[in-house]
Amino acid sequence: MNKSGMVTEIRTQIRKEPFAGKYELAAGKELGRGKFAVVKKCTEKATGKPYAAKFLRKRRKGADCRMDILNEIAVLELAKANPYVVGLHEVYETSSEIILVLECAAGGEIFDQCVAEDDEAFKEKDVIRLAKQILNGVAFLHRNNVVHLDLKPQNILLTSARPLGDIRIVDFGLSRRMEKITEVREILGTPEYVAPEILNYEPISTATDMWSIGVLICVMLTGESPFLGDDNQKTFLNISQVNIDYSEDMFDRISSLAVDFIKSLLVKNPRKRATAEECLKHPWLNPHPLSQPLLQKMLAFSLDDNEMSQSESEPESPAHSPELGSFESFLMCPGQGGLKAGLGAFSFSEPPFPTRPEIKQELIC
Repeated sequence: MNKSGMVTEIRTQIRKEPFAGKYELAAGKELGRGKFAVVKKCTEKATGKPYAAKFLRKRRKGADCRMDILNEIAVLELAKANPYVVGLHEVYETSSEIILVLECAAGGEIFDQCVAEDDEAFKEKDVIRLAKQILNGVAFLHRNNVVHLDLKPQNILLTSARPLGDIRIVDFGLSRRMEKITEVREILGTPEYVAPEILNYEPISTATDMWSIGVLICVMLTGESPFLGDDNQKTFLNISQVNIDYSEDMFDRISSLAVDFIKSLLVKNPRKRATAEECLKHPWLNPHPLSQPLLQKMLAFSLDDNEMSQSESEPESPAHSPELGSFESFLMCPGQGGLKAGLGAFSFSEPPFPTRPEIKQELIC
């Protein structure tokens, strides 16, 4: 591992024989494309099993970036035991590219449902289930001192879109290993998801991922990006000042527990942000243990009222238990409705946020 947190030693055999000898690329559109990589669906000829082939250029802007790719392979090796991180099957190398043969997540990016209309969009109960999986995957990485540094809807895939499947975390091209390193300071990430410490060129830590998860969950629940301005400068200003609108207009029909969960992550001081392990214990993801007994009490009261015919000599129905007053606080609101116009912390002559399908993703590195 070098001083910037990149692991350069891997265990996976890098095959030099032709990729086309063992795999057949599927006809049709690509699964994804970035500045230096393209992902295509392929089929293993011997088994007929589908995979995703990620073609990574070794030279980028005139520089040799083979070590960056080895770092991504090393992180995938480390996370092989976790079911929520995409699986690495094989690696091939040509004169110009390295090809990662990865598990195929047929459901595509969760981004598609984040920006979907009405019934196609995520319900809050869906976000709760997927958030638990994301946090379990990230908690595994953090226990192994790995930070992803580019967590966003485009890098969370689904095993199935209909019915809604499980998640797979992908794209570890910017990830860093923090073990045995005093400090790592780099400008990495996607503008609207980066943490304030990235912009301030302060040390990166596992807390840097947690900020991105706060933004990610907000996008999944509301369909809009909380810090996105009409240019990068305004976006970065929103982030650095933590300008986010927690009004009912922004979080209409989203539970107060979900808002509290987001607030625990979108904290400027990294030391005060909730960790992945702490998030997994948050009441939004874990209904209160008293809720089921209280529900049974309420049902019992209802049955008693139906069966009892009171006379003047009989006592009045018992008052509701004081415990029942707190029961409503444990109920989740239904999922969000259609997409809402974004609200910013600044006054602009034009609407500050474009609609989600118009948003162009951009890496800063």
